[in-house]
Amino acid sequence: MEKKTNQAIFSIFSLILLFSSCVSAQLRTGFYQRSCPNVENIVRNAVRQKFQQTFVTAPATLRLFFHDCFVRGCDASILLASPSERDHPDDMSLAGDGFDTVVKAKQAVDRDPNCRNKVSCADILALATREVVVLTGGPSYPVELGRRDGRLSTKASVQHSLPQPGFNLNQLNTMFNRHGLSQTDMIALSGAHTIGFAHCGKFSKRIYNFSPKTRIDPSLNSGYAFQLRQMCPLRVDPRIAINMDPISPQTFDNAYFKNLQQGKGLFTSDQVLFTDQRSRATVNLFANSEGAFRQAFISAITKLGRVGVKTGNAGEIRRDCSRVN
Repeated sequence: MEKKTNQAIFSIFSLILLFSSCVSAQLRTGFYQRSCPNVENIVRNAVRQKFQQTFVTAPATLRLFFHDCFVRGCDASILLASPSERDHPDDMSLAGDGFDTVVKAKQAVDRDPNCRNKVSCADILALATREVVVLTGGPSYPVELGRRDGRLSTKASVQHSLPQPGFNLNQLNTMFNRHGLSQTDMIALSGAHTIGFAHCGKFSKRIYNFSPKTRIDPSLNSGYAFQLRQMCPLRVDPRIAINMDPISPQTFDNAYFKNLQQGKGLFTSDQVLFTDQRSRATVNLFANSEGAFRQAFISAITKLGRVGVKTGNAGEIRRDCSRVN
């Protein structure tokens, strides 16, 4: 009898521990309300100052957040210095201004004695991402906080973890579904390309050597293709960057989706969202309703921010975002 009672008590205790760990694993807004109540304003001001110095701050920070979350989860592992994820070819094109934005925001947070070494680099990156969206005219949204910083970052972990410019819809959906993100989430997050830029080497095949039968990808608007050839002539430095949105490259809006309707998606993975019948209706919805796009983007980036997070006692809060404590 006593043995059964002890087993029952142990089972209840285990359930309580499990429940507690689930609760502690939840991100929440206002996580730093007591430890660093002014963290959002501090990060906002630091990002605004950096943005005033260079517009690249915006797309660079947004892309940095995406690359971080898709590899090992949103744990700031992308920020760790070499040898790390940053050595992989898919990450070597990340603009330095994104990293610098987080560094500047972290320094600003730590200048407040109440906040020093209490806010994770992962949370600072998540907050900075919201700020660059807002600064470019995109929607504001509540940012869930409570992430901890990961201690591990390897070049190998990036392999096959990030979507590629040549992906078709099935490949995109498979990769996003792996992180609990739907096709609608994927299309909404792709809309961030409205303020992005790309290097000539990433799409040159579409405008010069698409197939033995046709040099230019037939899904690409021919006038746009010739514009791209002028900006990216043969044998140009493949690192030369051009805007992904030729219409309003410095405004976070739904022009990206209107461009897709006209065959002006820069990557195959962009244009396929319109050419594939399974995703075309969503592209049309976002092109016709900026409100629908903004709502979908808020939902998608919030879900992205939950991917693989470390909370509670996992990970650490780095004193320096570029190295483990």
